[in-house]
Amino acid sequence: MTNTDCLLSVTNLSVSYDSIKAVDDISFEVARGEIVTLIGANGAGKSSILRAISGLIHYQGGIAYAGKDLKNIAADRIVAAGIAHVPEGRGIFGNLTVLENLKLACWQRKDKAKIAADLERVFELFPRLKERGKQLGGMLSGGEQQMLAVGRALMTDAPMLLLDEPSMGLSPVLVRDIFKIIQEINKAGKTILLVEQNANMSLHIASRGYVLETGRIVLSGTGKELTGNPRVKEAYLGG
Repeated sequence: MTNTDCLLSVTNLSVSYDSIKAVDDISFEVARGEIVTLIGANGAGKSSILRAISGLIHYQGGIAYAGKDLKNIAADRIVAAGIAHVPEGRGIFGNLTVLENLKLACWQRKDKAKIAADLERVFELFPRLKERGKQLGGMLSGGEQQMLAVGRALMTDAPMLLLDEPSMGLSPVLVRDIFKIIQEINKAGKTILLVEQNANMSLHIASRGYVLETGRIVLSGTGKELTGNPRVKEAYLGG
């Protein structure tokens, strides 16, 4: 990977909660246009990595986006720099309508024509959101809330998306749908860092992946290589 290809660079990253080290000196890169997935058991440190990148928690080490050091940059400025985070649990505003949630994501944008086009694109990807436009976010089903969370991230117009457990709590049909949409978003030009318990689906769509255990990267490779790895098969793909 050349320096011009690298969009996100994580170097010697460590995250601790009191005396517990959640992420232990890890390094990896994400190139422009890739889907890179982080897989591992609960507590492996995956969500902490995304939270560190988004500026939501303190960390040691280095994180750079498009060559810019993100250390000590406020979370809202990181979004403005080009990284949008869809957190585990979705984090939508339940007391706002679907349309208000989507428009709120545009607070830093001035490009009205592009905002309108992006809103139409979100409604193309998620027709249910258009149908539910005036409904409160808190009244949506789990699947609809996940659609809204992803749609809201797209409305920031950020080139890079951090997706944390997008399939959690969804029916098998909706899981397939959300992974297809992730691929469509990627093909449209977004770079994606994906944290996902469904290792089989995430590796199937990923350019590359990293396997974490107790805060450390223990394996890495292309999605195909990791899918075929006996250790990954036994631990994450049901043998």
